Amino acid sequence: MPSPPEVAYPANQQKRRRGLNRVLHAAGYSFAGLRAGWDETAFRQEAIASVALFPLAFWLGRGWVEIALLAGSVLIVLMVELLNTGLETAVDRIGPEWHDLSKRAKDMGSAAVLLSLVLCSGIWVAALYQRFAA
Repeated sequence: MPSPPEVAYPANQQKRRRGLNRVLHAAGYSFAGLRAGWDETAFRQEAIASVALFPLAFWLGRGWVEIALLAGSVLIVLMVELLNTGLETAVDRIGPEWHDLSKRAKDMGSAAVLLSLVLCSGIWVAALYQRFAA
């Protein structure tokens, strides 16, 4: 069976990497993204809150499903916040002038963060209610 044709990626060294080398470099990029996210106030606040909420999820949850929902909802907030920050950064790179499409993109990213916070809050309120009111 012939090997697939080589594709030239002159500008992106990551595309040439294979195996464990690629995984290690990708992990480095991911940690760089987390460090960049830490510079954003909203992500930093949510990350600090998650430090308290993760252990609390193991205390509050009555089984692995509840623990996964509680901890997972916190992770979803962090993920959506990072995506929103990336979107805002990309829009800002285009230019500082006001544009309706830039505003829409930023507003939709912000709405995604809001919805993730509503989901997380709903899961935590339901778990707290079940634990203490039942």
